[in-house]
Amino acid sequence: MEKVTSLASEKGVVLFSKSSCCMCYAVKILFQELGVTPMVHEIDQDPEGWEMEKALKRLGCNGPVPAIFIGGKLVGSTNEVMSLHLGGGLLPMLKPYKTLC
Repeated sequence: MEKVTSLASEKGVVLFSKSSCCMCYAVKILFQELGVTPMVHEIDQDPEGWEMEKALKRLGCNGPVPAIFIGGKLVGSTNEVMSLHLGGGLLPMLKPYKTLC
């Protein structure tokens, strides 16, 4: 759990993902279109991935991935992020982390 919480606070927007997960890909594309570059941790490519997956579930993620942290706080998975986006709540949360173009 310590590794997950440490990684989750390394950057403003952090995404725990699996390289073969289509929902993870959808969230990555959403952030890209919104001008945000999250730090992505592919847990299926990490030797401690299984432990990270269990830690994400203990933190409250419905499924282990995608797990999105903004400002060091767990936002949730795809459903929560998409709901926030459709409701207008995601952009204000991401504003401090948008990349300058």
